[in-house]
Amino acid sequence: MKNIKNSIVFIIILSIFVGCSDVVEFDPHDEYAVTEIDYLQTASDYKTMAVSCYTPTQWLNGIMVIGDIASDNAVAGGENASDVLTLQNIDDYDYQLLANNSTLEDLWKSAYEGVNRTNYLIKYKDANLLGNTVDFDGKEALYGEILFLRAYYYFNLTRMFGDVVLFTDGKLGISDFGTLQRSPQADVYAQIEKDLTDAISVLPSTAAQNGRITKYAAQALLGKAYLYQEKFDLAASMLENVVNGPFSLVSNYDDIFLLEGENGPESVYEVQYSNGSPYYNWGGQTRGQGNYAVQQCGVRGLNGSADMPYNSGWSTNLPTQDLALAYEDGDQRKDATCFDVAAYAANNPSLNVTFNVAPFKNTDLYNKKYLPRKGQTSGQVELNYENNQRIIRYADVLLMAAEANLRAASANSGKAQIYLDRVRDRAFGDEDHRVTATVQAVWDERRLELGMEGDRFFDLVRTGQAATVLGSGYSTATKGLFPIPQREIDISALTQNDGY
Repeated sequence: MKNIKNSIVFIIILSIFVGCSDVVEFDPHDEYAVTEIDYLQTASDYKTMAVSCYTPTQWLNGIMVIGDIASDNAVAGGENASDVLTLQNIDDYDYQLLANNSTLEDLWKSAYEGVNRTNYLIKYKDANLLGNTVDFDGKEALYGEILFLRAYYYFNLTRMFGDVVLFTDGKLGISDFGTLQRSPQADVYAQIEKDLTDAISVLPSTAAQNGRITKYAAQALLGKAYLYQEKFDLAASMLENVVNGPFSLVSNYDDIFLLEGENGPESVYEVQYSNGSPYYNWGGQTRGQGNYAVQQCGVRGLNGSADMPYNSGWSTNLPTQDLALAYEDGDQRKDATCFDVAAYAANNPSLNVTFNVAPFKNTDLYNKKYLPRKGQTSGQVELNYENNQRIIRYADVLLMAAEANLRAASANSGKAQIYLDRVRDRAFGDEDHRVTATVQAVWDERRLELGMEGDRFFDLVRTGQAATVLGSGYSTATKGLFPIPQREIDISALTQNDGY
């Protein structure tokens, strides 16, 4: 910045001597080897920048943690009452402090970083900064991915915060701060629907690389957006495409969350993580290439023999006994979701397992789905777990489709029964545990199937069950929304959500 200011001063002085008729132009390349005008000149530039649009999806795994901690599925846990205070505040519904909650603020900023990146590429789709068009094979499909990502960022923003700032015509500049205000949630959803509809028209059915967006992922997210808006006929129709797609339920539920289970036959969309380039920066712990949320789930002080597969962690995001008790005998999802470390130690005496027995708000249970495992991290181990975050699974799609078919104006209880049966048959390994497909039965099944995957709180809110299930600590005045970060209110004069 100092050099630029000095250059500007030099230009002004020089112009006095050369006269008004002569113009001395400042070339940014005199200061920088690469400037914005050098971007998007080749197909490679577009493809590289498209990958950067995926990056903020890695920063949003805290939404999945919050989605269970804010519900009856989990407690914040931790070492003591002051450990990870941002999660404790959410767990305790401490509405006086949440507007200044740094975790919520970071999720807001991360999603808008994704919006900014996707907007930038969308703005220059037809012509780059020089006005030139760069055509290449696969460009339309690439932009389908970018449209999906923008919709994904806005979907997470609006289900967390309700009315949010909506902009689509480029990235925000300094002059924009304070000029944009919150848009109605209906407008945000309308943009999400448009982006996903446009994406579906150009996306391929299969991905050339693991983690890339497919037509089915866009259809699943659009179906979910319809479901959140109670557009049940549209949701049922859209989700049917995915139900009839190339997906299947794996027989062993626990396998889904293993390293070798990533991007498997049940995966519709998952966020990719890696550990190839160890990340050490604790000042930006959510900005590495690894899944930082995994470390939170580990058993505090866990030790054992060399062949014990698990690493220790921080004992946060602990499943509740209430969740564990919701599973019936014989349901394989219970042990795959709720890890009882004491039972594990007793059943495996040869592993010499030891652990700290009383983390804060101890439930005696841990999140098995994202339990940190040996050999899946590197460098600063807490920051570099390579476990993918499972965002939309085929079982989730089946249950969304079941609900949509039951609640549609043209209800189809027969389809709903088939979809619910498929999920429960896999859970128990037989056909003896089927239940009648009612709306409540499907809602209850979502808790069991998706436990500790971050949907529970949002499901309770959208289905109107939050006040009844969560009890007196939950404030209905908030309408199930989190507060707009106070910093955004101070800088941009945004309005605050009710209840804060």
